[in-house]
Amino acid sequence: MLDPSMIEENSVRRESMPPLLAPALAGERREIDPPSTRRLAWYQDEPQAADLTRPDRTAAAPLLLVHSINAAANAYEMKPLYDHYRRVRPVYAPDLPGFGASDRSRRPYGPRLMTDAIHAMVAEIRRQRGPGSIDAIALSLSCEFLARAATEAPASFRTVGLVSPTGFTRATLFEGPPGSIRGLPTVLKILTRPGIGGRAFRWLTRRGVIAYFLRRTWGSAQIDPGLLEYDYLSSHMPGAEHAPLHFLAGALFSADSGRLYRSLTQPVWVIHGVRGDFVVYRGLAALAGNSNWTVEVLPTGALPHFEMPAEFVARYDRWSAAHPAAR
Repeated sequence: MLDPSMIEENSVRRESMPPLLAPALAGERREIDPPSTRRLAWYQDEPQAADLTRPDRTAAAPLLLVHSINAAANAYEMKPLYDHYRRVRPVYAPDLPGFGASDRSRRPYGPRLMTDAIHAMVAEIRRQRGPGSIDAIALSLSCEFLARAATEAPASFRTVGLVSPTGFTRATLFEGPPGSIRGLPTVLKILTRPGIGGRAFRWLTRRGVIAYFLRRTWGSAQIDPGLLEYDYLSSHMPGAEHAPLHFLAGALFSADSGRLYRSLTQPVWVIHGVRGDFVVYRGLAALAGNSNWTVEVLPTGALPHFEMPAEFVARYDRWSAAHPAAR
């Protein structure tokens, strides 16, 4: 269950949040309203005065954490990393368009919109921190959006972290025309008909169904109860069905993800698990010869930062320290 103290700790600017949706993370919640994304909400925090003398405090760049895409996605998916790094460096975790406290209006949802949200976050971080580049970690399908953003604005990103990335299930990567998607327009048309998609979404976001899919993601019955509870709350807000229905129709999957991954020039860190539904990464072999790519595996499901947070952080920090040119 959610810790009630978390709700009090995260009361900053709560009046602008969607009704009844408790904050997902600690620190300060802010929002902007750029034309490219409409309302974009995020959480941010950084070391306080008491943390400044900690031996593990780093002078590292700001860290952007991007949650995955699913029927109940939100920034809570990055909570273990956010909670750790907010005590050692500036950290930012957005709710992508259509999720959490960001705009959930009825509109097309695709890779372009999600990539623009990442660009908007980088612009905001630079407005606050100056023109330096940032580190970024994305989860699952959002790895494709981060890869697109990092290829479009390579100077904005020092390093790219990909957790359980999509686009690698087959031996050959997806290398369709630039900007193309793998979605099926007919399926999307059916799902967005009045009543049809709504009923499917309401079934998918029953607490028991969310728990079922989390167990498949974990590859275990030992799921995180806080994530389950927040997923349920977030997926029952007004407009929560619009982005997930595009996801179910495949409209958020990039048909050119292979081109994007191949084009990354920054140091790239990939980590994935071996349990559950997301353990097939045949396509990673196609990038084995790229000297800027590092692939690591943990004995977990698709959310290794929840199951083994200390080991995850230790490996990420060790990898990051090995790239002084990026730092």
